[in-house]
Amino acid sequence: MLSIGAFAQIGQVTHRMLRHWDTAGLLIAAHVDPFSGYRSYDPSQLQRLHRIVALRELGFGLEEISLILDQGATAQKIAELLQIRHAQVESEHRLATQRLLDVERRLRLISKEKLMSHIEIIHKSLPAVRLLAGRFAVAEQPEIAGRIGPLFGQIAAALDGQEFAAPIAQYSGTENGVEVIAGFTTDAEACGGFESVELPAVSEAICGMHIGAMDTIHESWQAVHEEVLARGLVPSGPCRELYVRSESADQSDWVTELQQPVSAA
Repeated sequence: MLSIGAFAQIGQVTHRMLRHWDTAGLLIAAHVDPFSGYRSYDPSQLQRLHRIVALRELGFGLEEISLILDQGATAQKIAELLQIRHAQVESEHRLATQRLLDVERRLRLISKEKLMSHIEIIHKSLPAVRLLAGRFAVAEQPEIAGRIGPLFGQIAAALDGQEFAAPIAQYSGTENGVEVIAGFTTDAEACGGFESVELPAVSEAICGMHIGAMDTIHESWQAVHEEVLARGLVPSGPCRELYVRSESADQSDWVTELQQPVSAA
C-alpha cells in the first residue's frame, strides 16, 4: 500500500485533491484507518490517478471524468465531449490572444507617448433588456441632446409608482440621420403612449465608462471606436448608452457606460 503522501507525490497532485476526489467517489482510497482516518492507496490505482490527471489537464470536470471512467462512455460520446472541449479551448485561445495584443499595444503606447487612455475599455457581453421607451429620428447628432432629456422625463412620469431602473438609449445610423430608442429598464406594460421594447442580448461588445458631462462624450466614443478597430473587430449593431448616474443638474458627476456591439472583422 502507498501512503497518501507517496501516492500524491507520484501523481503530482495535492493531498487536498485526493481527499476531494475520494469524497466525490472519483478515486476512493483503498484503505482508511478506522482510528486516524488516514488514507492509503493500492499501487494499481496509479493508472486511474494518471487518467484523472490527464483528463483534468484537458479541462474536463469531475462529472465528465466520472462518465468517461465509470459509466461506460462510448468512443462516440468521448469524441463528442472532446469536440465540445476543443471549441472551448479555441475560444479561450482567441480571447487570450486578444488580451495579449491589448497588453502589447498599451505597453507600446505608454513607452512611446508616456500616456494612458483617459477611458478604460472592456470586452463583455450585454444582457437583453426590456424598456418602456419612445422613439424619434434626427438628421444631425447635435439635435439629440435637446430631445432625449425631455423624453426621459415624460417616460418617468408615465411610470409613476412603477418600478424601473437606469435609463438606456440605443442609437442607429440611418440614411437620413440617427434613429433613437430611449427609455427606462422595466417590466411595466406599454403606457402613456410609450411602447415596450426589448433590446436583444449581445454576445460581444466593447464598452467604456464616460465620467462627466455629455458635451465631451464624443471623445469617449472616439476612444471606444478606436479600441474596436485596434482589436481587429468591427461594429455589428446599434450602439447604446447606459446612464448609470444622471440625476444631478451638474453633469460633472454623471456616469455613462458606452456599449458598442462588435464582431470579428
